[in-house]
Formats: sequence, C-alpha cells, structure tokens
Amino acid sequence: MTQPPPPPPPNEPPRQPGYGYPAQPPTPQPGYGHPQQPPAPQPGYGYPQQPPAPQPGYGYPAQPPAPQPGYGYPQQPPAPQPGYGYPAQHPAGANPYAQQPGPGHPGGPGAGPAGPGRNNAVLLIVTAAVVAIALIVGGGIWYARSSGGDGKKDDSANSAGGGTGGRTTGGGKSGKGTEKVPADPTSKVLFQVPMPTANDTTVTAGSWLTDRVYAKTGVAGISGYDPESGARLWTVPLPGPVCYATGHVSTDGRTAVVFQPKTPPKGSSTGCSQVAAIDLKAGKKLWTRSVKSGDVPVNFNNVTVAQHTVAVGGTSGGAAFDLATGAVRWQPKPADTCYDAGYGGGTRLVAIRRCGSGDSAQLHIQTIDPVSGKVVSEYRMASGIEYASVVSTDPLVVAADVNDSAGDGSGFSDVFSLDNATGKLRTRISTPGSSYAARCDGIYEVEKCKGVVVGNDRLYLATEEHDGSGAFAKTNEIVAFDLATGEQTGQRADAGNNYTITPLRMDGPNVIAYKNAPYNKGAQVVSIDGGSFKETRLLENPVSTAVKAVETSMSPQYAEVLYGQGRLYLSAVYAHAVGASTSGKEYLVTAFGAGG
Repeated sequence: MTQPPPPPPPNEPPRQPGYGYPAQPPTPQPGYGHPQQPPAPQPGYGYPQQPPAPQPGYGYPAQPPAPQPGYGYPQQPPAPQPGYGYPAQHPAGANPYAQQPGPGHPGGPGAGPAGPGRNNAVLLIVTAAVVAIALIVGGGIWYARSSGGDGKKDDSANSAGGGTGGRTTGGGKSGKGTEKVPADPTSKVLFQVPMPTANDTTVTAGSWLTDRVYAKTGVAGISGYDPESGARLWTVPLPGPVCYATGHVSTDGRTAVVFQPKTPPKGSSTGCSQVAAIDLKAGKKLWTRSVKSGDVPVNFNNVTVAQHTVAVGGTSGGAAFDLATGAVRWQPKPADTCYDAGYGGGTRLVAIRRCGSGDSAQLHIQTIDPVSGKVVSEYRMASGIEYASVVSTDPLVVAADVNDSAGDGSGFSDVFSLDNATGKLRTRISTPGSSYAARCDGIYEVEKCKGVVVGNDRLYLATEEHDGSGAFAKTNEIVAFDLATGEQTGQRADAGNNYTITPLRMDGPNVIAYKNAPYNKGAQVVSIDGGSFKETRLLENPVSTAVKAVETSMSPQYAEVLYGQGRLYLSAVYAHAVGASTSGKEYLVTAFGAGG
C-alpha cells in the first residue's frame, strides 16, 4: 500500500519509512490546529499538500516532468504477483481469529451484559504499536450496560462522498443508482475556493454534499456554497480550528465536528474538547458541548453521527449527545477499566472499546443502541491487536493490522465481517499490504478508511499498483469479496494502463470510483455496475496544466474527494502557514461538473 500516512501529532517521533511514504512532500508542521497534549487532530486522510515529484516511467515522458498520475505510485514498484490481488483463501474452520466464547461473553457460559459500562477510562498508558508513542489516558466513568435495543431505525444518510456505504439492495446484481449518466461526461471547472491564510498549518478536514449545499471546513469555521456556482450561501464561525469532522449527515441535513475552544497561539493548542452540531440546510450551529473529568476538559480524537446521536471518542473515553438538542446521552465515568476509543456511525452505531493495555489489551467491537448506549452485540478481537477501524456499520465490517503483518503501517492486513445482531464472526478475509491499497487510520479516527467500500454484502477493495501492459505501464483494479463466505466473487474492475482506480462510495448497488489519470488524460469518475462490473463514465476532467496540478495535489491519498449529482469536489484538509513554501497557487476547493 503506497499511500502516505497522516502527519504525526506534535511531540510524536516521526513514523518510519516503509509506510509508503514518499521522500517528498514535507510533512505539515504542528501548530495552529494541532494540540500538544493530548495528541493532535489528525484527519486520517493524512495529506501533505505537495505530493512527490513524478518519476520518469509509468507512462510519463522524461522531459518535462509531468504531474504524477495515479494514486501514490511507488518509487520501486513491486513485481506483480501470480494471481495478483487474489490471495489464497484461508480454509474453512482454520480461522485463528475467531472469538472464543467465555464466561460473560455473548454465546459463552454464563453470558451476561458485555463488560463494564459505556465508556471511559482510568488513567493508563496506551502503547501505540505503529508509532511507538505513549498516549496518556485521562479519567473516566462507570456506566452500567446490558444488552438491549437494536439501534436499527434508519434515520441517517451518508454524505454524497461518504466513504464506507452500508447495506444496499441488489445482492451484487445489476440495478440503478441515483447518479445519472450525462450525455457528455467531459467536465469543466465550476468554481474554486482560494486557500485561506493561517498563522500555522491548520486542519481544514470536513466536507459535505447535500442536494442544496456543498459545505467545507475553513480555518475557523464552516461555509456552505451553492453546489453549481460556488456562491457562498452561509458561514458558521467557530472560536477555534476544527480538529475532526464526520462524513455522516442525518436525513434532515445535520452533522457534527470537534474543534478547539479558541484559536491557539502559534505552535500551541487549546485542546480538542468542543463538540458542535451543524445544520447544513439552515447554515447554523445548533449547539456546543464539552465534557469534564474533574476540572479538566476531556479531549476527543474522533466524531460520528448515527441516527440522531453524535458520538465522540478518545483515550479518555467516549461521550454521546442528542443531535437535535445536545442533551448528554452518556459520558466518561470514573473507575471504568475500559474506554471507547472511537465510534463508527451511519445507520447503526458501533464502538471500538479498548480494555487493558500493552500485550494484554483487547478490543471489543460493539454494536450499541444510539440512545441508551446499551450493547446490542459484541465481538472480542484476539489480544494483542492494538487498533481497529470500522469500515462499515451495516453490515458490520472491521479492519485491523493483525500482528503488524501489513508491513506498511496502513492498519489494514485483515478484514472481519461480523453479524450485527449476534456479534459472531461471519468470516475473516486476508488483505495483505503487498496486494491491496486500502488504508485506515485506526489510532485516532476509527472510521477513516480509504480505498475500500462496502455494499451488496460485499467488500470492494482497491489493489496495489502493478505492471500493466507495455513498457513502464502501471495499473490496478477493484476486486470484490463476499462478506458471508470471505471468498472473492470474481468481479474485477480494471483501471486501465497508467490509471489508478479508487472506490469512493456506494450508489445503490453500484460502486462510485475515482480514476487518477496519466499526464495526457484527465481524471475520471466512473460507476461500476454491482452485477456485471461494467464501468460507466460519469465525468472526465479536461487536460490542462492547471487542472493536472489540482488532480495531483488533491488525489484521494491527499485530499477529500466527493462526487454527487454529476459534480466532483476535491478539497484540502490542511491550510498552510503564511509564507509556507508551495509549488504554485493552491485552493481549498476545486469543483468540476459534467458538460452534458
């Protein structure tokens, strides 16, 4: 997996090469929007604004250097493997990661309520295996829990570019999505939003698309724009920079962010302790809340929306609020020996709950009732798996780097397909880093996964780049796995020579994907039929120096990519400090629309 990682938080030793890091660009520096304690906001998309300089080959002329196509080309591409992207499946019954029922565990002798209460931590040290840094955990709370409630009512919808997708109809069969095929997919630039100025490198993560507005986080606030013209419709000012944002939007157009309580002095932080609900339709902030442990505000590392609940998690535990009113549903309590590190949202709410520390630490994957916080079902991962990410909450799919076997710090070596109702393991899928190009944050934002989506009870996964046909040609594909059996379906969408394809989201039974292009072609958005896997072109960008520069700096590995209603939005997740060295003019947002 060749994507670059998120920039490390302040005071954290840099992660070592081997994670797919390019030698350039420089990692954004800590400061404005990056807390010193606890760990700084990390958008999980991890994007330096300046990508590596393109290398000759892979379909590029040696002179002049053209913008680098594709989705993180490796400097020394691995030789293609036999049956590339199709590793052998583990034999049935030989799953070393199947949960072992035990006393108090669902399905085990003496099964009862799953563990101590909804959230939150005592003071402890969590050793991060990938980054080798101690994260100090704050005080937490006891919250009595028992099984009950299925949290099934569907009152949430993903943003149009929302990432994971959920259960869809069609079962992998052909069907219609909502995205229309234009008569002419050739696009034009609809509008661009200039990059805002900042005193320090500042997080600008967060973008949403509804039927009436495209909204984007700025330096200290969120603005809504007309999706076609880019005219600014509204601005919601915030007292400090946004730390984290969820891609989920409720059916009534509401979402949530975590932000700093005030703009910090250069090189410092005021903590990521404030939670706010944003009404994207009305263009207003509904409420702001925080949680204290004694007299100290609790800092959060992620946020999500599920049904009418806002849930925030971190090393001090998790909390939840009513999306409409901000009323507290649960929060960290003292004496709890476990804590909710983060949540996955959408149609269901799933907690990644961590118990213990070091080699004895264990992750509990819990489907919980969004209102009460009660456990609906639970799966206990094998001890020693330090971090996990929620790829989808319905059906429930979790990714982890088991025994650090991915080898590239991507957090993605194995995928666990779980039953929401019972918590039982349906199947485990091996997804080695040498073959697949997915990447999950895991450590901080537990539902920030790229290069993978879920729908039709299938996992759609981008493969790593490998040799194409012809000298220096590179390509990759999207392949599908059955989440019931763990076997590949045989479906395969090829990117084509010197293109790199990345799944973005589901559209009904179809997969919406972005194709980064070689130097003499424009990037594309395609719809992949869920049954035939036939690709239909929805949009193709023009070929010009300015557009290629945007595509290169805002490819899926570096930026947020949303597509909906015939329009493509590429947006940056950092604003540079004033005077920072850049290769040219930069934009916070560039929007494209099809011509016909």
